[in-house]
Amino acid sequence: MGQLFNIGLAIFAGTGSFLFGYDSGVMTDVIQSPHFLDFFNTNPKTSIIGAINSTFSGGAVFGALMGGLTMDRFGRRMTVQIGAVINLLGAMLQCGAQNLAMILVGRILAGWAVGLMSMSVPVYQSECAHPNIRGLIVGITQQMIGIGFIISTWVGYGSHQVPDTSAFSWRFPLGFQGIPCIILIVGLFFFPESPRHLIETDRDDEAMRVLRKLHYNGHNDDWIQAEFNEIKLTINAEKALTAPGWRIMFTVETWRKRLMLAVLIQVFTQMTGINVIGYYQTIMYEDLGITGKRNLLVTGIYNCVGPIANFFFITLVLDRVGRRRPLLWGTVGITIALICEAVVGSQVEHATGSRKESLSIAGVFFLFCVSIIFSCSFGPISWVYMSEIMPFQIRGRGSAFATGIGNWLVATVWSQVSPIGLGKITFKFYFIFVAWNICVTFPTVFFFFKETKRLTLEEIDLLFGERALGTLPENLDQKELADVKGPDPERQVSLRELQEQGKA
Repeated sequence: MGQLFNIGLAIFAGTGSFLFGYDSGVMTDVIQSPHFLDFFNTNPKTSIIGAINSTFSGGAVFGALMGGLTMDRFGRRMTVQIGAVINLLGAMLQCGAQNLAMILVGRILAGWAVGLMSMSVPVYQSECAHPNIRGLIVGITQQMIGIGFIISTWVGYGSHQVPDTSAFSWRFPLGFQGIPCIILIVGLFFFPESPRHLIETDRDDEAMRVLRKLHYNGHNDDWIQAEFNEIKLTINAEKALTAPGWRIMFTVETWRKRLMLAVLIQVFTQMTGINVIGYYQTIMYEDLGITGKRNLLVTGIYNCVGPIANFFFITLVLDRVGRRRPLLWGTVGITIALICEAVVGSQVEHATGSRKESLSIAGVFFLFCVSIIFSCSFGPISWVYMSEIMPFQIRGRGSAFATGIGNWLVATVWSQVSPIGLGKITFKFYFIFVAWNICVTFPTVFFFFKETKRLTLEEIDLLFGERALGTLPENLDQKELADVKGPDPERQVSLRELQEQGKA
């Protein structure tokens, strides 16, 4: 039962990630509604549309940072529920909007909630995951984001089958997001809190029951006891470091390094250009000569290919090949696809007849390639890597900072400037992402990112050279290490080996 329950918990918690995908994708179809554009007196390439999307991303920045406080105080599970409540309020405001202000406030609240859930869901999944399948478990985050995009697209596509004078074409898609909010609020009461948070709050017996429920396979009692001892010893040692607040993340050298990597993986994910495509692909298709309902149909198909690729990647590849190699190959693949997309875009404007049709198909093909390659690299790995490299003491605040600043703050900028950039410089806009991937992403991943597959969260501490099973800096100024022996001598040898790798 252990593995099935573990996967079931990850999928249900991933409803928060579903809302991430749905809320992010729903505006793609909403801004194609003639009634919506007429009601708010705008068009898809104005700064008003940019503001609607950027307020969502801006709200997510503060929501993610808020998670750094609520996760440590109220736990991982309740933080996800709080996000669902806030999202429900935002959905009601957007659905019933009578003016632009209501839409903007509703999008801010939805963004706030999604920011909160986008950092708390991967942490909750990671802390509950068995180390052998942690890539799959946390990769479900990206899977559910993709499913959210799919549902938003087809709900939007179906809603557009009404007359152009009907408000149903945009009010229903915006109101639909309230349904998963209610499911998440109620359903999470039937799932346990993270065992690591339970141990941190001195609920050891409950934590052991949860570990058995999550990881027991009928004959691994000793392994679960060793896992419990390892988690407890590490957390007790970290409790000795009494330095509350956010400053501690930047004071301890190894924590600062790990925080930097977590922020960078989120920044690099945004700099693939994937969210720009997700938000404004309908504009890109128009530039390729694809308009009307055909535009929405292509959008719907695009939003399906990523989750399909992601599913096969997280189930068959991620926990076998690890994190680092897919990131490197993904950077190369996305860069090539964007260059090809730019070349196609440069030719479409002056083409006619069958040649223009062929170029349009090629342009769509390369955008699809970006989605597929992203889903087999940065998509799932950004959430897995960020959540697993954080030490427990700063996991809440560190994940909040990485998601809020690295993901949502960068997304806010692109949400605002992308419709303007796509409108003014069209295909040349892609070269911004190409240059970044070549000059920054690839060399950084190659030289600084460490492989973390199949290690426990406590073993990852050693991989970064931080401590030997529960050792922490005794003094923030001197950084002296205290030796603490583990419960299993054979396991201690492997941990020392990991420590040497981290120092290398």
